[in-house]
Amino acid sequence: MKPRVLLTHGESARRNYYGAASLEALQAIAQVRLNPREAPLLGEALVAAARGCSVIISDRQAAAPASLFESLPELAVFQRCAVDVRNIDLAAAGAAGVLVTHASAGFGNAVAEWVLGAMIALARGLGDGVDADRGGLQPAVRMGRELRGATLGIIGYGVIGRRLAEIGQALGMRVLVADPFATVANPAITVLPLDEMLPQADFVVCLAPATAQTGNLMNAQRFAAMQGDAFFVNASRGELVDEAALLQSLQDGHLGGCALDVGRAPDQMPSPALAAHPRVLATPHTGGLTPQAAEHQSRETVAQLAELLAGRMPVGALNPGQARRLHLLPR
Repeated sequence: MKPRVLLTHGESARRNYYGAASLEALQAIAQVRLNPREAPLLGEALVAAARGCSVIISDRQAAAPASLFESLPELAVFQRCAVDVRNIDLAAAGAAGVLVTHASAGFGNAVAEWVLGAMIALARGLGDGVDADRGGLQPAVRMGRELRGATLGIIGYGVIGRRLAEIGQALGMRVLVADPFATVANPAITVLPLDEMLPQADFVVCLAPATAQTGNLMNAQRFAAMQGDAFFVNASRGELVDEAALLQSLQDGHLGGCALDVGRAPDQMPSPALAAHPRVLATPHTGGLTPQAAEHQSRETVAQLAELLAGRMPVGALNPGQARRLHLLPR
């Protein structure tokens, strides 16, 4: 007997973040219930859709508060088809005996390439030229800047940061890293405290994780510490940036420009006030959205479920010692 699985992704989200191949693989091992709506399943709608299911495979917007686990006594596993689990109440899941899993980061190269594109677009004013052409205006001729020889400052040396450092070095950039928890083996990369790195960098790229300690990591004081013509790029999480301070810095003409793939608008979208600024290049949280990255995470949820059905605890399990409801999965 196959387990009943709810896939929370709406139609567009399935196309972009789950895909036909992963869905077919999931359907081979489970009875899959699809989200019939275009919108994400949230709150009571999620609870209603999941009744009778022993597994939920969720998109990043499907929050899992304590009430979800209390309302679904047949739920054994809550799988997140993403890395971020901050909107899942892990303590409540554990208390209820529900196993929570998440996918590993398969988007490191995709986001690093987005950052590269953003840096080139900022340095060469590509957005201004495109906007002028599309508006029927003559683009201004302006001097651009090369990445070769420029200093790249990376905040956070995780999967994305390491890949970006490789790209920066390949382009002939000087690479600085600010990460108090990272070990950097490459002697060509200079590790500095953040406040020492900021005045030296031509490009500051925020890639640190969102934690209680990194909230508003980039604030008014730190934007002021950057070079007056430096570029700021955020491809991590909106919570790391004091958006009022960033907007004020742009309005004061202190920064050369900014690129954002994340922000404090719903679903980590860049905030409208910043996205509309003439020196901001904003994209709708798509830095990691490539077929390769999406398939990595969706395929991983299938592999995790297959492991559980075989009686093994999968990689990505966050509370294996509390998973008392696993007996509800059919064997």
